[in-house]
Amino acid sequence: MKIITTVKEMRRYVKHNYKRGRKIALVPTMGYFHDGHAMLLREARKLCDRLVVSIFVNPLQFGRGDDFASYPRDMKNDLSIARQHKVNVVFAPSSDELYPVGYSTFVEEERLSKKLCGQFRPGHFRGVATVVAKLFNIVRPHTAIFGQKDAQQVAIIRKMVEDLNYPVHLVVMPTIREKSGLACSSRNKYLTPREKKEAAMLYASLQKAEELVKSGVRDARKIVDAVKASIAHAPLVTVEYVEAVNPETLEPVKGIDTRTLIAVAARVGKARLIDNIPVEP
Repeated sequence: MKIITTVKEMRRYVKHNYKRGRKIALVPTMGYFHDGHAMLLREARKLCDRLVVSIFVNPLQFGRGDDFASYPRDMKNDLSIARQHKVNVVFAPSSDELYPVGYSTFVEEERLSKKLCGQFRPGHFRGVATVVAKLFNIVRPHTAIFGQKDAQQVAIIRKMVEDLNYPVHLVVMPTIREKSGLACSSRNKYLTPREKKEAAMLYASLQKAEELVKSGVRDARKIVDAVKASIAHAPLVTVEYVEAVNPETLEPVKGIDTRTLIAVAARVGKARLIDNIPVEP
């Protein structure tokens, strides 16, 4: 396994493999690997000749007051997990390497990024789109793998790929969860045992929404209200939003007539957590 830290060397590696007709898969991450990352790596390994995982805590997607400085990092463990999953390259550039002095170009999707989390994290998705665009240009992957937990991020990247004509195939894998149902996240590290127990209510509430749809409820407002009422049983959880939206446009829906995304974001102690579940009649 190679560890590459510069754009120049990464491009040289990509050029070498392109010349030999090898397919490259990319798993973009901010590191601090958990079971969700491991699942993405396993899937990516099946789809390519060469597997590249990026580890980069992207400063552009953290706003004022966010947890950039304290975001969990453990490169030693990440490299160990990468080796276990037969990763060919870990691309781990510095901030100065990707954003050198004088850097002033950004990528911004202007519609989907204003929905859901965009209301609470201004500029976040501009940072996401910019770094992913750069990674696509540097690594030139044939396939890129993402997780369903970050459904809004996936929708925005899919739109960017479509609008900017990137020749990359996106693969979206299901959310991996802890035994309690809590979605795997690097930020779960911030949670105390009690907070972690109450945070599991997010998924339990989304399951309630799924049950309501299966029972015949089609009114999106009733489903959203039921999710909020369920989360209210966890006093340490402060809801930012619960919405029923079209999974592609992220526009709110009034009725569950087709596949719909029930999405939630909440604060639990020091952690901001997101989760979602797709439902359909």
